Amino acid sequence: MKFKKLSSLFLAMTITSSAIFTGCSSTNQDSTAGSSNDTKGTTELIWYMIGTPQPDQDKVMEEVNKYTAEKIGVTLDLRMVDWGDYGQKMQVITSSGEPFDICFASDYALNAQKGAYLELSDLLESKGKELKETINPLFLEGATINGNLYGIPANKEVGQQLGWAYNKKMAEEAGVLEAMENAKTLEDLEPILEKVKAKFPNLKMPMAAGSGFFPYMPYDYLLGENLPFGIALDGDTTKIVNIYEQENVKNTLDTLRRFYQKGYIHSQAATDTDPHEMSVENWFVRKEQYAPGAVEMWSSNAKYDVGYTPSHDPLTINNSVTGSVMSISAASKNPEKAMEFLNLLNTDEYLRNLIDRGIEGVHYTTNEDKTITKTKDADKYSMPSWALGNVFLTKNYDTDAKDRIEQYEEFNSQAVASPTLGFYADTSKISTEIATISNIVQEFKAPLFTGSVDTDKYLEQLNDKLKAAGIDEVMKELQSQYDKWMAEQK
Repeated sequence: MKFKKLSSLFLAMTITSSAIFTGCSSTNQDSTAGSSNDTKGTTELIWYMIGTPQPDQDKVMEEVNKYTAEKIGVTLDLRMVDWGDYGQKMQVITSSGEPFDICFASDYALNAQKGAYLELSDLLESKGKELKETINPLFLEGATINGNLYGIPANKEVGQQLGWAYNKKMAEEAGVLEAMENAKTLEDLEPILEKVKAKFPNLKMPMAAGSGFFPYMPYDYLLGENLPFGIALDGDTTKIVNIYEQENVKNTLDTLRRFYQKGYIHSQAATDTDPHEMSVENWFVRKEQYAPGAVEMWSSNAKYDVGYTPSHDPLTINNSVTGSVMSISAASKNPEKAMEFLNLLNTDEYLRNLIDRGIEGVHYTTNEDKTITKTKDADKYSMPSWALGNVFLTKNYDTDAKDRIEQYEEFNSQAVASPTLGFYADTSKISTEIATISNIVQEFKAPLFTGSVDTDKYLEQLNDKLKAAGIDEVMKELQSQYDKWMAEQK
């Protein structure tokens, strides 16, 4: 991919944005009638987060609420929704107008343009000043859609990189460790999986794949992976295409079909919403998104060595700067308090670590070098750290690389910018068609990408349905907007 490297200014900001603000001073005990009951002068906020509900969640949130009540007059009703169910559940919630306050923003741009999220520019200025100073400003720029900001991105790695995480011990025992260290594509995995399957015939998932499985392919997906509109990262970067009409996508689907038929992907994968925790050794290889420190974190959580091989260089796309965003619901009755909480979460070291790492002395202990060590109860509380805000505030585990911040700098220095970075399509004129097309893609996506169905037959059916739903007109509208945007960039 021959795109422009990110500027040195961007990289410098990545490191300077790690400055830690602790103990924000805003303490407002006023309460307002809102999305839930107010007691003792505090406002309760309903907060939806992606991730597996945790056994010790209530115990941790009790401590969180003591702290936030004292600091900003807020308590949290944290509602975790499992990985495979989150997107659909939030669509139902936002469509119905059910009141809530804060959420992890799935399909950020689409839902923002649908009116699901509150515009935050003024609130950020009035209630999020410390946050604005802390976060890399280019993250805020990347999350701005047609001049409007609808969420607060996590301050973390700027590039996105997908690749293959794998069980190193299994790789050694199957004699494929060196091959795995060099495996970039699905096709590279095929002879490896054959040997792993022969060595471990009872292994449930040589490749861990479920209903949400979507391997890396060289496209920037303009409206997310649940829609078919893409710009090729290799080739013509000026034309929007239906990815399901592209030869390299068909080749990917054909490979996955072979994997399924050979037993590398398990038979119920198309309907499987299990997140497949790494700690359960019933898999060999899986697609993962990398960030500095990820390998150490995976290995620590799994309690065995996990390896990783990237499929591509770090790529900065709209999704990499908006793939982890907290938004305030347009239906929230407590938007100012919600922003106060997001401000505190992203600037207060104690709160950030309490929500992320758990309770000191219960889920971890602190060492003399300021690193932390997991206790035997750490498994009762494990959160998606990357989704919770400013990662530069998080404490290092003793298993983390000591140069974690430097790794972020190196990772971001390798990032290249997608040709569509900064382009957000206005879907207001085609919202009905977009909704129909999304439903069609989701009907076919899981069966196709788990290899569970005949590729040629189902791909033809998918494209026929997309044609009938008006995909050509939608692509014409998107192309017109993209052409105009490209001309403005020049």
